[in-house]
Amino acid sequence: MTGSSGVERSELEAVIETRRELGSAYEPALVDSFADKVEVAIATRVDAELARRQHDSRSTEARSKRQMVLGIVTLGAAIPITIPLALTDHLPAVLVAWTGMAVVNVSHAWQSRHAG
Repeated sequence: MTGSSGVERSELEAVIETRRELGSAYEPALVDSFADKVEVAIATRVDAELARRQHDSRSTEARSKRQMVLGIVTLGAAIPITIPLALTDHLPAVLVAWTGMAVVNVSHAWQSRHAG
């Protein structure tokens, strides 16, 4: 029960000590007050976790969109590169061009997965 976003142990000890000093007549109010602090601490943690998950989800979606755009652009560039090379029997140049585009796409995908 410790932590910067939670309820400190010293707070619980203070509630127990206050109960000892004031007697059982104040126990419900003390318990309610401490329970309210615990609820606020829990709500704060839940909100922080939800915000983190939403951010992670948005980041994943953005990476997926960038990867798709890169794939489309690569294919769009591959066609005008491949046609003249294939028509002039430059098969090694076609292989080099396609290998280069594949390496760019694979490295982008790998980097995107390891960055997030």
